[in-house]
Amino acid sequence: MTAKTRTLLSLATGLSLLIAAGCSSNQPGNTEASNTESEPSQAGEINLYSARHYDSDDALYENFTKETGIKINLIEGKESDLIERIKNEGDNSPVDVFITVDVGNLWKAQEEGILQPISSDILEKNIPENLREDEGYWFGLTKRARLIVYNKDKVKAEDLSTYENLATPEWKGRICIRSSSNIYNQSLVASKIEELGEEKAEEWVKGVVNNFAREPEGNDTSQIEAVASGECDVALVNSYYVARLMRSDDAKKKEIAAKIGVFFPNQESGGTHINISGAGVTINAPHKEKAIAFIEYLTSPEAQEIFADGNNEYPVVSGVSENETVKALGNFKESELDVESYGEKNADAVKVMDRGGWK
Repeated sequence: MTAKTRTLLSLATGLSLLIAAGCSSNQPGNTEASNTESEPSQAGEINLYSARHYDSDDALYENFTKETGIKINLIEGKESDLIERIKNEGDNSPVDVFITVDVGNLWKAQEEGILQPISSDILEKNIPENLREDEGYWFGLTKRARLIVYNKDKVKAEDLSTYENLATPEWKGRICIRSSSNIYNQSLVASKIEELGEEKAEEWVKGVVNNFAREPEGNDTSQIEAVASGECDVALVNSYYVARLMRSDDAKKKEIAAKIGVFFPNQESGGTHINISGAGVTINAPHKEKAIAFIEYLTSPEAQEIFADGNNEYPVVSGVSENETVKALGNFKESELDVESYGEKNADAVKVMDRGGWK
């Protein structure tokens, strides 16, 4: 039996999986894993649903199994599909741990009632208070900064300052960005509501929208490519997208990375916007103690290095260094806002973006 059982969940198969969940043993993975359903919890396994789609995370699961003997049965999918699956599985859900990216998704999972609060001295010690939910419903595992990338032929670093400055007339027709449906942008706007209040945040959104070089489209990599090609002068993207291009073996991707510069906004004020990927123990976790031990392991120095290096993110645990490529992006002051506020104000952020014309 392998250390990890993997099943991929897609939109095309989501419905059939949900139906199957109600009439099967609810055991993730293949038939081999299902045969362990009758074994007691001491058999040593946990069931993990993850919306992180990074193959590098496999090393984490394999190392955890080597260290503890606890096997991980993994199902991957979109966060919305996984949340819906857990809800439909109900009291018989086999899942122990839910992992996803962006606090907005963690907040949604909490609001949908699929997570339970846990108490862990290790997690409370290792994870800064502003990067975890107050009652222990979820915990940050990695950080990513939402920074400005700029075309080095058209913009100088000294031209840049804050997120707020991007709403001024000097950036008219110069900004590329993802759509308002993107959770990364929703969380950024939510953070501005927390910082500035809803009225001023809406003014900022309207100013930024007025400065768009094109209609919002694509992912963060698309924004970087548009900046490099000169279609726009600046864009807002998550830091790991830049580092991914820098570390690529593809000459074209390296060329794109060479054409852009990176700027961390708001260094003289509240600091650059930070978001997280994180995890929580599910409401009906059949292996709760093992689930807690797994999340605790993910905050160990060894796991933090693997976690952060594999997707070019920043560790949440102090004393653990990011990889050399991420270090090369530069040191910066990060926002100390409680990321929980991004979830609390997500609905307001969506309304503000809609009123501001952000499509």
